Amino acid sequence: MKVGLARSAAARWVAQHAQSDAGYRGAYFSGSTVGLPDDAELPPSSDVDIFVVTAADSPQAKPGKLRYQGALLEVSYLPWAELASADEVLASYHLAGSFRTDTIIDDPTGHLHKLHADISPRFAGLPWVRRRCQDARHRVEARLAAIDTSAPFHEQVTAWLFPTGVTCHVLLAAALRNPAIRLRYPAARKVLTDYGHLSLYPELLRLLGCSHLTAQRVQHHLRELAATFDATTQVAKTPFFFSSDITPTARPIAIDGSQTLIDAGDYREAVFWIIATFARCHTILATDAPQLHNSHAPAFQAAVADLGISSSSDLLHRAEEVTRFLPRLWQTTEDILTSNPKITE
Repeated sequence: MKVGLARSAAARWVAQHAQSDAGYRGAYFSGSTVGLPDDAELPPSSDVDIFVVTAADSPQAKPGKLRYQGALLEVSYLPWAELASADEVLASYHLAGSFRTDTIIDDPTGHLHKLHADISPRFAGLPWVRRRCQDARHRVEARLAAIDTSAPFHEQVTAWLFPTGVTCHVLLAAALRNPAIRLRYPAARKVLTDYGHLSLYPELLRLLGCSHLTAQRVQHHLRELAATFDATTQVAKTPFFFSSDITPTARPIAIDGSQTLIDAGDYREAVFWIIATFARCHTILATDAPQLHNSHAPAFQAAVADLGISSSSDLLHRAEEVTRFLPRLWQTTEDILTSNPKITE
């Protein structure tokens, strides 16, 4: 499907399913499709991200991934308060990019267009780019420091994995590029290559724990994940914020998208989302099907053990390693900020 057709389907979904809500305040595009031309092909392993802005302080659970008129959409709700200040949005590495260009689907209050008009000319200003990099770095530090070792092991893995991956977002923010979620490691590798810092990339993989893995071993873990994933989709009932990522509709991204990376030789880059999906499956299974959680646990434990993690103490040690790495990451980030020709004073 072409990106333009997918965007049109997304706009129709907003009109049919979001605009009638009493708290509705508008909608805009986000994510990897921002900036792509309408005639670009949307890969089967990609979706169109939509943020629906709502007056509710605590929005309802997001619809998440859904198929609508042939397009795979990822719909999330965002509280109006998070967009109240243009400066705060501009300093947020995960919000600002959507207002760099006009991504607005619908804007009944006019506020989203005002944000775009205010943010767009300042987006590439050095003080604001540096603040977004600092925002990402703070997220790494704060979330690694908050790992709860009393939580179930699969939840501990999630609590370590995602902030570890935000190291990639620090670099992407400096390069003025989209903070990719599933594809953050290949995106970070591209930044490091473009700015002459590719020597840092093996360290990112080492901190993730996958630098030594072979394609055959990653393929094995993906096969095990596919079995766990399919079992989970059959029994999932309790809603989690990521529930729509573990559904038959999401399988082309979670499983097929990882296979595409392996086939392209990016098997180490596939590890991040394989482990993330594994852990999310077990969060669901532990609640909705404890017997399946127990029977599939060895495959998850083996995958994580291949990253050098078998216990809470291993996770805490790796978190400390990531934290110690941040000054070196920041030095590279500053070099990118200095070298990036699109950044203005």
